[in-house]
Amino acid sequence: MSESPPPTTSLGKRERDGAEDEEVGNGGPSMEESDDDVGPMPMPAEGAAKKKRKVLPHERLFLDHLPSADRYSKSFMHRDALNFVTVSKKDFIITTSVDGHVKLWAKQAEGIEFVKHYRAHLSPIVTVSVSADGAMFASIAEDGSCKVFDVVNFDMINMLNFDYAPKACCWVHLPGEALSLLAVSETGSSTIRIYDGRGDGNPMYTIDKLHRAPVHIIQYSPQYDCVISADEAGFVEYWRPAEPWDPPKNIPGMHINIFNFLTGKLTRTYDESLTAIQEMQQAGTAIYKVDDMEFGRRLAVERELEKDERAWRTMNAVWDESGNFVIYPTLLGIKVVNTVTNRVARLLGKDETGRWLNLNLYQGAPAKKGLNTLAMAASANPILQTKEARDPTLFCTAYKRPRFYMFTRAEPEDSRGGGDRDVFNEKPTREEQTVAIANEPKAQAGLPTTATIHTTMGDMSFKLFPEHAPRAVENFAGLAKRGYYDGVIFHRVIKKFMIQTGDPLGDGTGGESVWGREFEDEFTPALRHDRPYTLSMANAGPNTNGSQFFVTTTVTPWLDNKHTIFGRALTGLEVIHAIENVRVNKTDKPFDDIKIVNVDVA
Repeated sequence: MSESPPPTTSLGKRERDGAEDEEVGNGGPSMEESDDDVGPMPMPAEGAAKKKRKVLPHERLFLDHLPSADRYSKSFMHRDALNFVTVSKKDFIITTSVDGHVKLWAKQAEGIEFVKHYRAHLSPIVTVSVSADGAMFASIAEDGSCKVFDVVNFDMINMLNFDYAPKACCWVHLPGEALSLLAVSETGSSTIRIYDGRGDGNPMYTIDKLHRAPVHIIQYSPQYDCVISADEAGFVEYWRPAEPWDPPKNIPGMHINIFNFLTGKLTRTYDESLTAIQEMQQAGTAIYKVDDMEFGRRLAVERELEKDERAWRTMNAVWDESGNFVIYPTLLGIKVVNTVTNRVARLLGKDETGRWLNLNLYQGAPAKKGLNTLAMAASANPILQTKEARDPTLFCTAYKRPRFYMFTRAEPEDSRGGGDRDVFNEKPTREEQTVAIANEPKAQAGLPTTATIHTTMGDMSFKLFPEHAPRAVENFAGLAKRGYYDGVIFHRVIKKFMIQTGDPLGDGTGGESVWGREFEDEFTPALRHDRPYTLSMANAGPNTNGSQFFVTTTVTPWLDNKHTIFGRALTGLEVIHAIENVRVNKTDKPFDDIKIVNVDVA
């Protein structure tokens, strides 16, 4: 199996004597069919009672309070890549981006609503924390600046400045306490300092004997009034947020993955390393089988992520309110693992192109607008009971994406509000608008701006970009007017990737441009493979464009600066997907020919 993204020739002309592509199966065990046992086990003794499989009581009820849609239903923007998304118990969501911006959003009965935006820091935010009662939020940047927010009133109430490089932070006080204690660790030192979040910035306490290496994770349990801190040497400490910083009784400190809080006993270990994932992919035992081309792309992103410490440090795992399900991001998607039965109950976002990082879960029931009396609350009227219906939502960030995403119980096409699921809530700055207007290319006179491809499965209409790719548009329009594409088949179809055509020989080895020779690529930052239904030129390497072209069916960023984009689909998206889903052979050629009837340009 290839461990890198597919070569550029994967969307180009095939060599006549080249080897055929190996067929990739879509098998592998389902989530319900996977076995708990790992490795060979000894044969049971004759007559021995068969060990009963563990069962979680009321599992379906717990799952009903978790998101279930495979694809994210909505996303919202920041101006730069997001690094943290935090959920407050006060029904607020706080998002931060690497450029120092903080946004507050209010959870509604369905979805969220924007509340306030702060340009909080001038350097990248490295750590954030929301208090146990959801009332306080702190963001800390690389330059040592700390901003404290009153979440309910969405106000910035304090600013602290540290004379060291901070690493991790956490509110470590019980709900309702007079003092709001904020614990902050230091980069390059094992010291933890505790501040009054409403104070003057001088540390109330300095803890320098607890750890021997820099502390990179701090979490607080209000149920036990206990802090759990982990350092880079791999040691985990339990301690109370008061002198002498001793651990709670009967809760020993130990090195853990998933553990029982009261006993400290290690209960589960889940291996999500690249080595383990590659072995399962090759053996066909992965919970979700990814085709080789997509798996190579994900591996490349994973290796890039490993080198980006600022990004991978934002990865986390969250628990549902029952404490039975742990949710964490992986290369394959977001896993929802039942820790009682040791099974993956759900795999969210497995078909999306983002690499999920920072997660937070909302499982409340936001009050709907309108009067809610005691009699209404006690009523058996199903209409009134819907006022307390839950809207479980998983909020998450993705690697190098200026958006945060929401997984709910509704698929994107079920959204009542309609419209695009990717909301463009950020407007370009005046400087960006000025630059865009000044650099706006002018389309060559006489070149078409629209095209309709009539196929045996239906029509597809496209917007063309002669201002960005004049040569590609001129070539496509010229061939179309000559009837060059009439009767040409779609010779290569790869599900969740693209559909390819334009070769009169029908095998991917032929075709020539309107000029009778290969012509040069046309790349521009204005056009990227950042959305599906992109119309691009196929090639066999740099500057080898001819007559073949393809339409993507998903986001394909690895094709940027390798294939010239000259259009995007406007209508006929259902036709594109119908072609995408046809049965194909080992060389990705449909069993039944799908032909272009003709192409109209205007």
